[in-house]
Amino acid sequence: MEKVILASRNEGKIREIGEMLKPFGMEVISRDDAGVPPFEVEETGDTFEENSLIKAQAVMDIVHEITIADDSGLMVDALNGAPGVYSARYAGEGCTFMDNNMKLLDALKDVPEAQRGACFVSVITMLYPNGEKLVARGECRGRILDTLRGEGGFGYDPLFVPEGTELTFAEMSPEEKNRISHRAKSLKILEELIREKHSR
Repeated sequence: MEKVILASRNEGKIREIGEMLKPFGMEVISRDDAGVPPFEVEETGDTFEENSLIKAQAVMDIVHEITIADDSGLMVDALNGAPGVYSARYAGEGCTFMDNNMKLLDALKDVPEAQRGACFVSVITMLYPNGEKLVARGECRGRILDTLRGEGGFGYDPLFVPEGTELTFAEMSPEEKNRISHRAKSLKILEELIREKHSR
């Protein structure tokens, strides 16, 4: 099995990406299991693509093996795409999910329902030691509510209702969310890119 290092400590991501790569003879392991020392990568990019590449490159420089990193966030139409790459720290360094949600609600308090469109974005970068890279971007359109709903998920999930449903991500089961989420879409695109590469 070819080893692939995931620049993340998230068990769910490791499992999800691991299942997707197994048919290609690839085994996904976390950066910790690959012996990468614990350090925080400074995400200085202006786009999800740039930050995803920065994270992958930082780990690649240590392990010199195939590396995968992802960057994701929420882009709100009425806020010109904010919080965007700052989604995790929208309310400031060390903020909680609730802090971010409260700041978003406040920013949209005068915005009518028809103008509360938004998009969750996930960009996955797969970097090879020879410099080759595969980049997959998945998007999930929806709208932002004016009140929190649901106990599941994380981040902005209690405020986001994807198109084609009346449930927030936080009201869905993990299986339901994973079928339509931005990460599910970027993983599907990455799978197609890998299949294409392997058939060359």
